[in-house]
Amino acid sequence: QVQLVESGGGLVLPGGSLGLSCAASGTIFSINRMGWYRQALGMERELVASITSGGRTTYADFVKGRFTISRDGARNTVYLRMNSLKPEDTAVYYCSAAVRVYSDYAETNYWGQGTQVTVSS
Repeated sequence: QVQLVESGGGLVLPGGSLGLSCAASGTIFSINRMGWYRQALGMERELVASITSGGRTTYADFVKGRFTISRDGARNTVYLRMNSLKPEDTAVYYCSAAVRVYSDYAETNYWGQGTQVTVSS
């Protein structure tokens, strides 16, 4: 069993900054890609950013230059630093991780419970 626990959401003013973290725990042999997704009210979940075990990053166009994803492999933790936040960034942010629980098992994607980010004056 693998758990992803997110933290760091909250209310922030437009133009402000916020940091999210997500720690994976449980039976883990390796973690390949980790990522952050978001889902605004009434909208579909969308990719915000992802990072591979080798450090290769991918960003959605709407966050390029504003958000930075990073990870600590030793702690199985992924971070998202969000700067220059806009009201349209308001959403529930979810982390995901592609986990191999044993060396001979296939990867399974796990999700965190989500953390609310609200950008409002």
